[in-house]
Amino acid sequence: MSTLPLGGVYEARSISFETYHDACARLEDRIFGGNWLYAFGPATKPPPPLGETFQWGLYRGEELIGWHHAHARDGRTVYMADTGILPEHQGHGLYTRLLPLVLETYREAGYTLVHSHHRATNNRVVVPKLRVGFSIQGLNLYEGGLNVALTLSLDETYRESMHVRSGLKQASGEAARRLGLSLMAGREGTEAAIPSVSLPLPEEAGKGQDLGGGYSLHRVPYETYLGVYHQLAGAAYTSVSFDWQAPTPFPAPEVPRYTWLVAHAGEVVGWHFSRRWDARTAYMVNTAFLPAHRRQGLYTRLLPLVLGTLETQGYRLVRSHHHATNNAVILPKLRAGFCLQGLEVDDHGVMAVLIRAFDPVYQDYMDLRSGLTRPKGEAARRIGLHLSEDEA
Repeated sequence: MSTLPLGGVYEARSISFETYHDACARLEDRIFGGNWLYAFGPATKPPPPLGETFQWGLYRGEELIGWHHAHARDGRTVYMADTGILPEHQGHGLYTRLLPLVLETYREAGYTLVHSHHRATNNRVVVPKLRVGFSIQGLNLYEGGLNVALTLSLDETYRESMHVRSGLKQASGEAARRLGLSLMAGREGTEAAIPSVSLPLPEEAGKGQDLGGGYSLHRVPYETYLGVYHQLAGAAYTSVSFDWQAPTPFPAPEVPRYTWLVAHAGEVVGWHFSRRWDARTAYMVNTAFLPAHRRQGLYTRLLPLVLGTLETQGYRLVRSHHHATNNAVILPKLRAGFCLQGLEVDDHGVMAVLIRAFDPVYQDYMDLRSGLTRPKGEAARRIGLHLSEDEA
């Protein structure tokens, strides 16, 4: 029997499909009983054959406290169909420690892609998946609610091609060839060089707020931000947007704007721009850091300061759009309480729509809509669901 250590008294052991199926029958109500499902009734057709399957029982000593089940979906794809952990054993990092171990099993078995689906607001599962390299590839509405489709490519070239598809990166090298694209001269095998620039922090920026590590955040007028943006955008982005080749036909609507610069050693190294979206929503339009100042937790430290300002201004919701494969931004957003609410294609590419609710009832409502939780309390009343006294 294959055994995977999960730290402390926990381990995962390979089990038969029959043992997994029996565990589901005994324990799934305790694990998933809080979810909201549509009851179809008995199936009228037999299920298709699963092909190769993988089952792991999660154990605390000799006690079975959860499981993981996956099966082949096609000749290169394995589907992570079901993972469950008893509530009293959740919150100990078991899922985070299990993931790399089972993924290595699938890699060794010869699979190229790993798929999974999760309730769209279930950040406790979505965040660990994105951290190990999964990316958002779709949304679907089904009997369990609103699901987000995630895919991990065990093939680096395919992963790069998905960045090209989303608009996060320009096509280059083998990924471009696999997509059938001709490369411009000088870009064979590598991405275009990013220019190196430096810009002193404008005098009107003032003292600013400490971001740690020698970095500071400075509230500035919109015109100051815009001037910096035009000078540094070429050094901050490798993403690809549609070239309209014409100026906008109409001026942008006049709405309140909130703009900051990020500084280090007296120079501008990044920025943030938010504006009003509608009567209760702020839109985080644009955040960027120069390449040398990334992967230092700056975005994670900046977020609460910006969100605090927007909440103080009276907004109840904060909205943002990001390339669907840009986990470097999506992950800190989800950890800060944002939830995935949609996908859209615009002139920047395939974009994930995220929403942060300052209203806890609206947050409960999002979990209700996704099927993560059953209707209850004020959130159910706000959408006209009539509940029994026990359910309310």
